[in-house]
Amino acid sequence: MADQPTALTEEPGAPEDDGRGRIVVGVSGSLGSLAALHRAVAEARRTDAEVLAVHCWTPVGGEFGYRRSPCPPLLSACRDAAATRLREALDQAFGGARPGARVRAVAVRGETGQALVRCADRPDDLLVLGAGPRGLLARTLRPSITAYCVRHAACPVLAVPKPPLQRELEAMERRPRTRLTVTV
Repeated sequence: MADQPTALTEEPGAPEDDGRGRIVVGVSGSLGSLAALHRAVAEARRTDAEVLAVHCWTPVGGEFGYRRSPCPPLLSACRDAAATRLREALDQAFGGARPGARVRAVAVRGETGQALVRCADRPDDLLVLGAGPRGLLARTLRPSITAYCVRHAACPVLAVPKPPLQRELEAMERRPRTRLTVTV
């Protein structure tokens, strides 16, 4: 299996289907998305599939705000920031080393759930996402991208649980802090 360098493009396009399959993975840079990326690469090594690492972005103020007040330089800056964030996430995930699978990285403009479902449009694709338990407040303020993708994707969806390190960090944050008092 040839190990190809990661190429960053702005839109996924439609590469020819070489019959080896494709694994689409959402990459935001969070620990959960990095765990999903590692799982996608491991699956790609096993099946000789291509990994399509997707970072979704929207203009500042959202699509509606941009349509009301278009600003091409701001849009260009948002696109560049998304590409930079994706590159940094890939570097962070693999430490600058080659992942051992064919990886293509794309920064896609659009709401995350909808854009991921659009990218994973083949029935034989596999959509891999970071997932984990979310509190009531988080679900209320921001609906689950994983749940959206499970409901709307035309392919199987694999939800990768939070990595143990992230669970431990969150547990430490929830613990009440004790004050250390020193008497002299």
